[in-house]
Amino acid sequence: MEVLWLAQEEVKSVMDMRSDMQVVERAFRQHGLGKVQMPPKSYLYYNAYNGDLRTMPAYLEEEDITGVKIVNVHPGNPARGLPTVMALIVLISPETGAPVAIMDGTYLTDIRTGAAGGIAAKYLARKDSKVIGMVGAGNQAKTQLAALCEVFKPETVRITSRTKESCKQFILEMADIASCEIRYEDKVEDVCDCDILVTTTPSRKPLVKAQWVKEGTHINAIGADAVGKEELEPELLIRSKIVVDDIVQALHSGEVNVPLSKHYISENDIHAQLGEVITGLKPGRTSEEEITIFDSTGLAIQDVASAHLVYERAVIEGLGRQVRMF
Repeated sequence: MEVLWLAQEEVKSVMDMRSDMQVVERAFRQHGLGKVQMPPKSYLYYNAYNGDLRTMPAYLEEEDITGVKIVNVHPGNPARGLPTVMALIVLISPETGAPVAIMDGTYLTDIRTGAAGGIAAKYLARKDSKVIGMVGAGNQAKTQLAALCEVFKPETVRITSRTKESCKQFILEMADIASCEIRYEDKVEDVCDCDILVTTTPSRKPLVKAQWVKEGTHINAIGADAVGKEELEPELLIRSKIVVDDIVQALHSGEVNVPLSKHYISENDIHAQLGEVITGLKPGRTSEEEITIFDSTGLAIQDVASAHLVYERAVIEGLGRQVRMF
C-alpha cells in the first residue's frame, strides 16, 4: 500500500485563502448541524522543554472525510532554527482506516486559522467595517488580515507588536494584499480604535482593556489556544456577545478559559458556536452597537477539510510522491 507524501512547498502551491475559506465555512456549517465527530484536542506537556504536543482528529460525516493533525508549540524553537509551531496531517480512508496522504500542516494551520477569522468577521462584524486593528505581527496575523481582505475592503490597518521591526516586516509583506494604509502604532490602546480587532499573541495576561474598545467593534481573539492563555480583559467579555468555534475546546483552552476559571463569566455567557450562527440556528450580530467576540481555539475539522482540498488538488496536478507503507 502506498501513501501520498506532500511537502510544505507542495501544500503551499495548491492552497489559496479564498478556496480555503469556502471549505472551512462548509466544515463549520456541518459542525453547527451536528454532522461531525471531533473530540477535543488532547495535550502532552513537555515542561522541561517549555513545549507541548496536541493531537486533533475529526470526521466530517456528510463529506466522508477524516484525518488527524499532530501539532506542537515550542516557543523556544526559533533560537534553535526551528519554527515555534510544526504540524503534520494524516488523511485516512473512513472505509478502511488506511492512511491516504501525509502532508505538512504548518502552513496549512496558518491558512485555515486565518480563514476561520475571516468567516467569523463575515457573520459577526459590521458590514461597513473599514478599520482593522492588529495586536501581534507574526504569521497568524498575516493570514488573519489576508482573510479579512477577502470579505471587507479596509481603508486603514493599525498594527502593534512586541517589536517595531516585526511590524515593519508585516507592513512590507502585506502591502499588496491589504491595498490600503498599514500603520504602526506604539500602543495597544491606539490599535483598539478600529472596527475589527485581531489579537494573535501567546499572552498569558490581558493586553486589551475593556475601556479601549468602542461599541460596535468585532474582535477575533486568536492567540488563546491553551490553558492559562488570555489576551482580553475579562470585563470586555462581560460586555460582549461571545461566539466560540467549539464549546468544549473553548471552555478548556480558549479566550474564555481564564475568565471562566476565575468566575468572571459562566458557560451561560457564551452566546453560540460559530457553526450555529452560520446555519442560522442562533443569531449573529443583532445591532450596530454590540461588541462581538470570536474565540478561536482551532478545530480539527478545519484541518481535515483544508487537507482534503490540498489532497484533491495535488492529485490533479501530480504533486508529491507515493511512499510504500507495507
